[in-house]
Formats: sequence, structure tokens, C-alpha cells
Amino acid sequence: MPCLDAVLKVCRRGADKQSRVAALLKQSQQPISTTEQRQDRKHVVAMSEVEKAKNAAASGAATSGEPTIFDKIISKEIPADIIYEDDQCLAFRDIQPQGPVHFLLIPKQRGALTRLSNADESYKGLLGHLLFTAQHVAKQEGLGKNGFRVVVNDGPDGSQSVYHLHLHVIGGRQMAWPPG
Repeated sequence: MPCLDAVLKVCRRGADKQSRVAALLKQSQQPISTTEQRQDRKHVVAMSEVEKAKNAAASGAATSGEPTIFDKIISKEIPADIIYEDDQCLAFRDIQPQGPVHFLLIPKQRGALTRLSNADESYKGLLGHLLFTAQHVAKQEGLGKNGFRVVVNDGPDGSQSVYHLHLHVIGGRQMAWPPG
């Protein structure tokens, strides 16, 4: 998808939202309103995530044992805008934010916890730590007063595209219901 590729390139360079929309418009070569720009960008990104999730599931990513992009962020092989780190987890800003504040929280040790549905009793402490840390970092990011949303995508139907458990924490705007 050429539009998405252009948006992602701009996102990776850290450009603001208007620049991302401008890149999308340039690729489409169609004059549209600001509202349509926002809807088109969300549709392109949402469709891409569904496609990526289906491809990841079909490729066997959940059981391959290969390092994920998140493993590479943890090992500092790939740069990320890290906003929190402790001995169990790491939080960094999402490169495709779905709100004014959008960060990911990941456990440092993936193990068998490639998806939430793989969790067994031995992961209760880590899962609790992740949720506690999610609210702690959300407050640190200014989301304490009006709230935020925590999302865990699980498996292909949950649009999970990276098989390393991760929490999305999104806030800074009113969230719609129902999601998805």
C-alpha cells in the first residue's frame, strides 16, 4: 500500500500529524476535506493492522521463537522513544499513535507469553505489574485526570501483529465505544 508506506516513513522521522496527513494526500493525489483525511488515514492504518495480523498468524510468528521487533527494542538494536523502563518491562511511544498519547508497554522477557491467551498462573505477577505500570506511566504522561484506554490485541481476530505480549495505552482524547 503506497499511501501507508508514505505515512509510515513520515511517522518514523517523527513528523507531526499534519505532515503525516500531507504525505497521505500527496500519495492519493485527491483533494479531500480535513475530516475525510482523518477518516482515510485511520482506515488505511486499520486495514493494514488487520492484514499484518493475518500475515503474522499465517507465518507462524506466534510459535517461531524468532526475535520480534519488541525484542530488538529491548536489546536496543532498534531505536525507540522509551518513556519508562524497569527490570520487568519497558514503555515506549507508538510510531502510529491513535491518540495524543499512545504508548506500548511490553514485558522484557517474552518467553511463552507471545499472546495474552497463552498466560498461565505463573504469569499473574507479571500481568499485574504490567497493568500497574500502565496506570503509573499514563499518569506520568498526564492522563491521570480524564483517563485512558488499555488495549491488548490477542491473536489474528484481535489484530495482533507482533507476537510479544504488549499493552497499548491510549489517551488524551475521548475514546469511542464500541472499539473496533
